[in-house]
Amino acid sequence: MNLQKFIEQAKKANIFYDGEVKDIDSIVDMLSPSRPLLYWTMELYDKEENEIKGGGGLGILAADTRRTAQQLGIPLVVVTPFYTRETHQRLDNFWQQEESISVKPGPEYRQYCNTSISTLIHNVVPLDIYDRTLGSTRIVTITEKNFGELYPGSNSSDHRLYQEVALGFGGYKALRMEGIEALYMQLNEAPTVFAAIARLDDLLRSGQSFEDALKALRSQLLYTNHTLVPAVEGEFTRAQFEHFAYPNILNNELKEWLNSLFNSESKIKLSLLAVELAGKKSGVSKLHARVSDFYDHSGNKVKFDAITNGISRKWILPGIENFYHKNGILNETDLPSNDYKSRLNTLDMNTVRQLKKIGRAHLNHVLRRRKNQYNCPTTIPHDAIIFDFKRRFASYKRPDLLFTDTNRLSNILQSHNAHLILTGKPHPNDEPMKHELQRMLTLTHNDPILRQRVHYLQDYDEEIGQALAFGADCALNVPVVGEEACGTSWMKDIANLKLLISTPDGGVADVQPIACLEVSGKNEAESLYYNMEQASAILRCDSAYRRELIRSLGAYLPIISGPRMMAKYLQLFANK
Repeated sequence: MNLQKFIEQAKKANIFYDGEVKDIDSIVDMLSPSRPLLYWTMELYDKEENEIKGGGGLGILAADTRRTAQQLGIPLVVVTPFYTRETHQRLDNFWQQEESISVKPGPEYRQYCNTSISTLIHNVVPLDIYDRTLGSTRIVTITEKNFGELYPGSNSSDHRLYQEVALGFGGYKALRMEGIEALYMQLNEAPTVFAAIARLDDLLRSGQSFEDALKALRSQLLYTNHTLVPAVEGEFTRAQFEHFAYPNILNNELKEWLNSLFNSESKIKLSLLAVELAGKKSGVSKLHARVSDFYDHSGNKVKFDAITNGISRKWILPGIENFYHKNGILNETDLPSNDYKSRLNTLDMNTVRQLKKIGRAHLNHVLRRRKNQYNCPTTIPHDAIIFDFKRRFASYKRPDLLFTDTNRLSNILQSHNAHLILTGKPHPNDEPMKHELQRMLTLTHNDPILRQRVHYLQDYDEEIGQALAFGADCALNVPVVGEEACGTSWMKDIANLKLLISTPDGGVADVQPIACLEVSGKNEAESLYYNMEQASAILRCDSAYRRELIRSLGAYLPIISGPRMMAKYLQLFANK
């Protein structure tokens, strides 16, 4: 895809803020392989296509951002660690165990250089740099034999800081060796902030004053926050910075400035550094940009622009994507056409049912190869309704809400010939959610109906996520309102002609009132069960199913579009 053509299509689709398109064309003219967008991320989850396994939604989004940039012809370099240990989940008596295996970059990656960072006790810590070019995009990975696994230890551990410093300083040096200088830089969460510090140190070494260098950095730096909950963030001490970060900084004025940001306990959150260094800040849905509660060093509340996440075409069943294009619902850049809402009236239920059969066949193929809670394949009758809960098992996402009343749940599943697929895993350090998972699976085992109709898929990954998006019938998304930054699983469900039952949180709440079956009220468990019964009835009735699909697609197709997300990022960079 020609980038200029995409910009023209985005203008026609009124994607840009308030219809403003000034300075967008200048970005198109300036972007090049040597002056690309740099996208820094601590994880990239793209095991199937690029042999890098992440931990969850942050990495999935990074992979989708790269894919979408490649589709649109946008020069973009993703800079990420390659972790030498890869973890997988297995269950032992319903208790989560983590198995770790050694991995290394595959033959599709080129080891193009070596670089290093320094610590207080090691002048040279060697780093290996691998890369892979895909169209207009490039993946650059930083690693060494002892790099370890993704998210080791606590948020404030020494090894975690070492990995973050290695990515930022080592990655920046590797790019400079290749003659790559960012047109703009995006920090995908605060732990990537050391890339910005490396850039600032470089500007200062070129002879700029601190004030001018900081101004220049801010003009090209975007910090994208995905949690907007600073309370869960780790803190590092000045001693840790002196050990791992400061040996890589040559400018003493920069070190003094960093020292001034530590609190009275000589600790600092990386989000504060990102806020102070970035001229632009964005949240990943309208709601979370609005409720963010971050403050700069002077105590001023930080304003976040809202750019809701989007998904790439990887997550849409090819037959469904073809239907959207054939009927003019999506244009050639995967943006909704100007008259997409009226074109949704071409939705023919015979076609929908046939496409869902294709999706179910793909899901069944995956289910036969993956293990459930009993370490066996899963078989679901072809005429059964499938509900799914597929997301990381975190307390705020509330997988346990389904098990508030197991009698009610079993009655719904039996009376409507429905099955429930659960998948997702607790963080390795989240002991309470490990216990919660074991409790839920024990409750399932002890109920003869649930034992036959509730299936937990082990070792959740992108293969399972894609298969459920393609082949299940109704997705369950019930985070505590105000705590889900965006979520993208629900986007994949909407795109694949599924029903959605959700609380009004994250990106779902970009539309008010939300355009799906809403979980709300004082008794949210009762609301969830009621909506599962409603969804079962809708799925059995062509006219009701069609109305619900047109309602949800009409509301959410523009929001879930990855190209829409990229267009808005380009405009945010362009606006001075």
